[in-house]
Amino acid sequence: MGEALISGLLRAGVVAPGEIIAAVRRDGRAQQLRDSYGIEVLSAGPAAERGQTLIIAVKPQDMGALLAEIRPAVTADKLVISVAAGITTAFIGAALAGDVPVVRVMSNTPVLVDEAMSVISPGPHATEEHLRRAEQLLRPVGKVLRIPESQQDAATALSGSGPAYVYFLVEAMVDAGILLGMPRSSALEMVKQAVFGAATMLRDSGEHPVLLREAVTSPGGTTINAIRELERHSVRAAILAAIEAARDRGRELGAG
Repeated sequence: MGEALISGLLRAGVVAPGEIIAAVRRDGRAQQLRDSYGIEVLSAGPAAERGQTLIIAVKPQDMGALLAEIRPAVTADKLVISVAAGITTAFIGAALAGDVPVVRVMSNTPVLVDEAMSVISPGPHATEEHLRRAEQLLRPVGKVLRIPESQQDAATALSGSGPAYVYFLVEAMVDAGILLGMPRSSALEMVKQAVFGAATMLRDSGEHPVLLREAVTSPGGTTINAIRELERHSVRAAILAAIEAARDRGRELGAG
């Protein structure tokens, strides 16, 4: 996610390579980022000392150690933006010295194609200006929505993990095409376009998804028979349970 944000910001021209400093653990990874983007790569402490806006994109289990490392360099005039699942602004604030403004973000992998969904929540010391700064960084790579922090775990399950659910559905639909005697390449091409077209209609038409589905579902036709089978196999209930499970796991990660 960190590299995806770097790539998106540079593509959009929001910042120049000379304005970005990255921090990574492995030397090989550092050289890869230098070669790919022409940016400076340092260890975490010096990077935090020089940066004014610090985007922390690490696994939740690595957050505590990283915050301890950068704590001496993070002052109240800096902005910390966290994209770590489950980690609260209160946890980050307690680990850093002073009244450091923190904005919590959950984005998703379509950031790679500038179609991310990023949801942001302010910590206790984050102001409107800090939220605007976070939005300015995230808008070039997709949509941005402000939500209360209490909804962040749900957003992680719904939006952060959301692309995986779509890919899972695509995989199943392609397998069905193969079962019905279609070549994999043809099945994949048709499903990809069906998903893209449906998503575009959902975004651009302004119609509720129920109305769009009903427009495809003719009385006594093929689609209603398929919908009946989905309901018979409790697919809707399975999706609800899956997203609840993802929400619960996010809370577990945040609890350490």
